[in-house]
Amino acid sequence: MSAQTLFRAGAALTATGMSFGAFGAHALRSRFPELPEKSHTSWMTGSSYLIFNGLALLAISAHPSVALGARRYKTAAGLIVAGGLTFSGTIFGLVLWREQVGKVFGPLTPLGGLAMIAGYIALAL
Repeated sequence: MSAQTLFRAGAALTATGMSFGAFGAHALRSRFPELPEKSHTSWMTGSSYLIFNGLALLAISAHPSVALGARRYKTAAGLIVAGGLTFSGTIFGLVLWREQVGKVFGPLTPLGGLAMIAGYIALAL
């Protein structure tokens, strides 16, 4: 992944997280009034994680080693992107369609979290 690709991915994740957060704050309850408070909290958690990971990718894209093609940053960024999308995406799916997707998405959510953690550990090594 090039620095430009990382930057774009970071910007896209951040924008998506902010958009989903705005939806969660202003429209989720009115469109889905039957959702319990826990579901609203889960939605906002998914949104926050997209924002955090997007900002991290923006920061990673500015690291000089990325421009030099350092493999560890590419690996870390890939894990962060995949993990963030999996973690947050499955949370959003579970909030809206728990009955339909719960058996599939439920087990995937922690795998997304593990991928994110692995990405940040790869950065630390």
